[in-house]
Amino acid sequence: MIGQRFRAAPGASIHAEHGLSYFIETAVNGKLSAFMFDYGLDPHGVINNMGLLDVDLSRVDALGLSHGHFDHWGGLAGVLKQNRSKMRKGMPLYVGDETFAHRFSLRPGTHEPHDIGQLRREEVESFGAVNIIEIRDPVEVIPGCCYTGNIERVTDYEKVQPGLLIERNGELEHDLFEGEQAAVFSLKGKGLVILSGCAHAGIVNTVKHAQKITGIKKVHAVIGGFHLVNVRPEIIQRTVADIKAIGPDYIVPAHCTGFEAITMFAKEMPKQFILNTAGTKYVMTS
Repeated sequence: MIGQRFRAAPGASIHAEHGLSYFIETAVNGKLSAFMFDYGLDPHGVINNMGLLDVDLSRVDALGLSHGHFDHWGGLAGVLKQNRSKMRKGMPLYVGDETFAHRFSLRPGTHEPHDIGQLRREEVESFGAVNIIEIRDPVEVIPGCCYTGNIERVTDYEKVQPGLLIERNGELEHDLFEGEQAAVFSLKGKGLVILSGCAHAGIVNTVKHAQKITGIKKVHAVIGGFHLVNVRPEIIQRTVADIKAIGPDYIVPAHCTGFEAITMFAKEMPKQFILNTAGTKYVMTS
């Protein structure tokens, strides 16, 4: 895997934030396909980055969203509004269960839930650009890339933090993110590449689920948010140990992984670890 970073210039700098967005290209039998997965937090920053990185939605075959937290859908409406004339009509937008639910968080030391917003289906549909497809099972979103479907929970320690809440029937309940999706690729001769949004289901669960649905044991790279920020040290230790045992060629923790977990991955897997930055392009060839 080769990482290439954008070179900043005066007046042209990559916007970095607590949000996540991927632009993915695959090549299968010589045919190129493209997929945009998550849209960051700030539409102005995401659109700026798309311009600097030459992300052209006229080349995109499908869109996807990992889950319904604002730091992943915040830029979606702005991206659709700006690019709808370029996009082919009825482009599929793949989402999991409860993507459009209203979500809240209970911050440490507080008793009142904090409203963290809701992606509204009607707003997304109002641009006339996409066809929303809700899934629960694995599905190929573009050639060479599939969504995981709902991720099976098999570890005993990867639990969703109790302060993350979802509104159901007018009541706030613990959000288990049953519908959160990750993207999976099989790289010929090298194994699986797994892209997570936040991995609320647990990054170990996510990787093991990808192995199960593909029937492929070898993992080439795991990239994305691992949601280990503010968790107990022993949870980080067990996660790093289990990922190390899986033995990916590369590990690229980002977004919500947290400083403590990132530094532990770097210490325990120094040959596999890559420090991610906004605007990095990863090229993987078989």
